[in-house]
Amino acid sequence: MPVEADEDPATLFRRDSLYGDAEKVSVVDKHHQQGSGASWRQTLQLAFQSIGVVYGDVGTSPLYVYSSTFPHGVRHRDDLLGVLSLVLYTLLLLAMLKYVFIVLYANDNGDGGTFALYSLISRHARIRMIPNQQAEDASVSNYSIVQEENNSQTRRARWVKHRLEASNAAKVALFTITILGTAMVMGDGILTPAISVLSAVSGIREKAPNLTQSQVVWISVAILFVLFSLQRLGTDKVGYSFAPIISVWFLLIAGIGAYNLAAHDVAVLRALNPISLLLSLVHLLPHDGMETGTEAMFANLGHFNIRAIQLSFNFILFPSVALCYMGQASYLRKFPENVGNTFYKSIPAPMFWPTFIVAIFAAIIASQAMLSGAFASLSKALSLGCFPRVEVVHTSRKHAGQVYIPEVNFLIGAASIVVTLAFQTTTNIGNAYGICVVTVFSITTHLMTVVMLLVWKNHVVYVVAFYVVFGLAELLYLSSILSKFVEGGYLPFCFSLVLMALMATWHYVHVRRYWYELNHVLPAADLAALLGRHDVRRVPGMGLLYSELVEGIPPVFPRLVNKIPSVHAVFVFMSIKNLPIPRVSPPERFMFRRVGPAEHRMFRCVARYGYTDQIEGTKEFSAFLLDRLKMFIAEEASFSCQRRTCDDTAGEEDHARRRGVGVGVVVAAEEEKQFIDAQAEHGVVYLMGEANVAAAAGSSVMKRIVVNYMYNFLRKNLSDSHKALSIPKDQLLRIGITHEI
Repeated sequence: MPVEADEDPATLFRRDSLYGDAEKVSVVDKHHQQGSGASWRQTLQLAFQSIGVVYGDVGTSPLYVYSSTFPHGVRHRDDLLGVLSLVLYTLLLLAMLKYVFIVLYANDNGDGGTFALYSLISRHARIRMIPNQQAEDASVSNYSIVQEENNSQTRRARWVKHRLEASNAAKVALFTITILGTAMVMGDGILTPAISVLSAVSGIREKAPNLTQSQVVWISVAILFVLFSLQRLGTDKVGYSFAPIISVWFLLIAGIGAYNLAAHDVAVLRALNPISLLLSLVHLLPHDGMETGTEAMFANLGHFNIRAIQLSFNFILFPSVALCYMGQASYLRKFPENVGNTFYKSIPAPMFWPTFIVAIFAAIIASQAMLSGAFASLSKALSLGCFPRVEVVHTSRKHAGQVYIPEVNFLIGAASIVVTLAFQTTTNIGNAYGICVVTVFSITTHLMTVVMLLVWKNHVVYVVAFYVVFGLAELLYLSSILSKFVEGGYLPFCFSLVLMALMATWHYVHVRRYWYELNHVLPAADLAALLGRHDVRRVPGMGLLYSELVEGIPPVFPRLVNKIPSVHAVFVFMSIKNLPIPRVSPPERFMFRRVGPAEHRMFRCVARYGYTDQIEGTKEFSAFLLDRLKMFIAEEASFSCQRRTCDDTAGEEDHARRRGVGVGVVVAAEEEKQFIDAQAEHGVVYLMGEANVAAAAGSSVMKRIVVNYMYNFLRKNLSDSHKALSIPKDQLLRIGITHEI
């Protein structure tokens, strides 16, 4: 990697704005991680709130699981015991044991999800393709890398770290399964609204039998249209009602389940016998699959703490959903012919309309929560450089994770409506939905295994036990659900392949472009010659040149000077950098260094954000940057004075001379701060390189297709960097440049 253009190798100390900032940062809020900092009252309140945000997906699964599992009817009544056993033990094994008691603890400073696991790994090993890691990043308070004793587990972790960093195949594999998980979550965002709303609306045919299935589908489409139209408002506007509605839903399904269990066949409790599970694995799993949506509880951890989710799952969700499934199995043992609409058929007549209305709201809430998770996952993927910079709207001032992406919302909404119109029933949608869920389960297991080895440094016995038990269970489920590939299961694979191709294309070119610019930076010696040209003049104002590089002077700068031979009086090379952590505290946000001698008034600034942080608006950003720049100049002067006066061996005359020089340094710093304020009042101009990328001569046909067509299509139609970076159009100057990679 080339040496920083503004860095003198002979200098013993490098001064930047991070020095001392860690001492100014307030203690990080750790309540997300284990809940130990929250009182029981707060924990119970969070547990109640989590019901509406986390469990809408798995809580509405009783609407369609039996109809999806028995699309051709119940062949034998004892099959119901096997399916019920699979359902209950899936909830116990995968949802409760794996997620609630293990995976939730692998959060990234309170944030969960597939991307959080990848970020956690990338913080402990250099597995990212772009070499923008800096030593100062590890000093950020949320980085949380703990040094441990030198034992066998630590040595094994170092070995894993070395193998990951030395293997490009391992890096590509981790990146690939991460974007596959993101693509599957996006697929879940398409399928959950379709299957939940369609399942809930289908119940109306119990009271209006003259309605055709086509009419039910169109009613569902209307609800979906309204749902996606309201996404721009965000869950924060109506989220206060989510928990009460879902709580009522759980009370209703638990009561209905208990009623059916007592009224029809209590013998279904035999499904709790592990022997029933073994028999079902042999006879049913190769033919019938089932799925539960539990990834949401991990992805939404950022708004709650672990203890709150554990309480709400173990004492509210699991008893309610388990009772509902047992009640439906009991009802079907007596009326197996009603398996196509089990949920509504099993409701006692007086409770039908209240349950129907609450079911509609519960389906909408489940869809809303899943869509919020899909938007959050994609916004996190932006920081990996594997998706074009698009406008991300933060819909809540309280919760950083609640975002809305207009272009993506339109595409997901259109796809969800098309799926509903094309499949018509929940059976085929359920097949596709199951593949999405189980694939994400499996990806989480693989990433968790790396976390246990590299980050947690667990004993190898625990790691092997985790991987074998859960990996084998998910492999059985996946092999079962893949048997329904042609019956709708192909949908998430097709969608994921398209999305992964787009993400991989963007990331590949993004990485190659970064390396191209890194290898063509302007040497430090050439900067002085460039600014010293007779035709180059310094004009009033402040210029911010945006670049992906965090090292060296980007090649677009000499092009700018050659085309417009002028440089602003104060010039900042600006880089927006995403760290593999959820949040960066504002005092640690900006890191400054000088570029060239002080009289050049040129600086490098790296603005560091976590993957859940929001980039400030234009006024807030420029004011904050200006304030931190002046603070950097003041601290630099103070640091220089300390170095000059710390030599105890010097004589009194020398000390007096150094104090005089120190006073001069402080005065010069104050004058420089006043100069910067004056130039900022002249105006701030944002400069951005508009890089056209083309495949180099002699490239393969595949590379030319990827670079010249796919990437440039995405860049022209989706990328709108100035909006994503909150840059006003009237202050933006684009500089065209072409890279051949």
